[in-house]
Amino acid sequence: MTDRIAVLIPCYNEEITIAKVVDDFKRSLPEAAIYVYDNNSTDATAEIARAHGAIVKREPRQGKGNVVRQMFRDIEADYYLMVDGDDPYPAEAARELLAPLIAGEADMTVGDRLSNGSYGEENDRAFHGFGNDLVRWLIKFIYGYAFDDVMTGYRAFNRTFVFQIETELSIHAVDKRWRIVDVPIEYRDRPEGSESKLSTFEDGAKVLMAIASLFRESKPFAFFGWIAFVFFALGLIVGVPVVLEFFQTGLVPKFPSTVLATGLVSCGALAITAGAILDTV
Repeated sequence: MTDRIAVLIPCYNEEITIAKVVDDFKRSLPEAAIYVYDNNSTDATAEIARAHGAIVKREPRQGKGNVVRQMFRDIEADYYLMVDGDDPYPAEAARELLAPLIAGEADMTVGDRLSNGSYGEENDRAFHGFGNDLVRWLIKFIYGYAFDDVMTGYRAFNRTFVFQIETELSIHAVDKRWRIVDVPIEYRDRPEGSESKLSTFEDGAKVLMAIASLFRESKPFAFFGWIAFVFFALGLIVGVPVVLEFFQTGLVPKFPSTVLATGLVSCGALAITAGAILDTV
């Protein structure tokens, strides 16, 4: 095989696991170039990765999104395989993830931890499963595509597809109608001493905000249409009793409710107008 494969491993303080991750992928994909991007680690992650044969680069801007964007800017390859550095994913599944890309059947493959139940068995962190299901439902509801696993950190891409991090990758893929293949993989929890960098509620809120932002940008009429629907519904709830009372008595004694209902319906009209303009643009 002459195509260039790049294994991308964003890392922050992964000295416990990085040697095994690099060694596993060197063994499973000996033809691939393995890149470790150190995101301001305070431990020996970079030194250990370099000693085990990885190409080590540093990204000073904190955050996985910054690391992944810089990786895609820096590295030229025909196929990219992205994996977390804390060793939750099997290197043995790498060729399965790459196969649909090489065959021209997909633009992105997703390491699906959920279908075979391995994620539920290995991951005992509260609300992670609920958060994954919520994001899957939102993407299905908004875009009409059902991912088996949205938040997995194990993915492969062809060179025409390179974009951003997990949720953005998933939404970008379905919005652009890229061909996606879910590849079931075994998931294992990180070893003792390796701490998760995710905050269930803080990072979950960021994911939901990202979905809302991308929804607004890619489908503005639908986004502002839902906002308009909420304003119209509230306006009707407040305004209908006022109208009924007017028909019965000929009076409008609840003047504040009348003003509020008018304001809510006006906001709804503004929202739907903004959505129509943005959608046209």
